[in-house]
Amino acid sequence: MSSKKSQDILARLKLITGTKTDASLSVALQVSPQTLSSWKGRDSTPYSLCVDIAQARGISLDWLLLGEGPILRPTLTASSDDTQESKTRENTILALWRLLGEDDRCAIQHALEEKWRLREMELKLSQMTSILAALQHLNE
Repeated sequence: MSSKKSQDILARLKLITGTKTDASLSVALQVSPQTLSSWKGRDSTPYSLCVDIAQARGISLDWLLLGEGPILRPTLTASSDDTQESKTRENTILALWRLLGEDDRCAIQHALEEKWRLREMELKLSQMTSILAALQHLNE
């Protein structure tokens, strides 16, 4: 896949793999650092790799490739064990939520919103870092 947005895709791959550097991303993707460097140099990220990662992690391809929509894709085909585990976890969280007072609920909501805001900022910072690195590479 060739795109001006290849750096953005790599930044989103770092986000979902929990990596910060190109070296750690190459380990997470199980490719050599030279391969990753080659993708960056060609401004190209293999589509098949993105599809495989999206399928394995339940990530939306719209988000991974385009940066649009929710990060996670809806799981319509989840196994009954996964669905039951998810429902149990959700019911436990809701039961605990209902036991909390309003102040605690507001504090938890604020913390979740802050966590989401920080993730978005990390993604933007990673994208800007990639753009800066590309610009510095062009100026060399």
